[in-house]
Amino acid sequence: MRSPKHWQDGVNAALGLWLMLSPWALGFQGMSMAMSNAIVMGLALVAVALGAMLLPQAWEEWSEGALGLWLMASPWLLGFGWQRDAMLSTSLTGLLVLVLALWTLASDPDYNAWLGKRLSRVRT
Repeated sequence: MRSPKHWQDGVNAALGLWLMLSPWALGFQGMSMAMSNAIVMGLALVAVALGAMLLPQAWEEWSEGALGLWLMASPWLLGFGWQRDAMLSTSLTGLLVLVLALWTLASDPDYNAWLGKRLSRVRT
């Protein structure tokens, strides 16, 4: 079995698992919107991260970045920003996911080339 191309994807998968367990670990399982968001986004993050580990593509990193942005904004967009534990867990996890995705995109020469080709098409 070959090793993953980016260690960041394994960390993002673990962060997805954390999201799915966080409602019970932090005690906000009674808040349906916060709990649903954590579970659905956790599942999505695990799926994208596993996909990135099995068949690495730049779009998967962009997807992880988008999930990170959503996680950072979702407490306020979904109305649970007042619940400290749910808000901090979701927002901080989102920030970590976004940083890891951007780090992978910036540090992988294959992904830099992919992005460079797309940007050169836009400029011409």
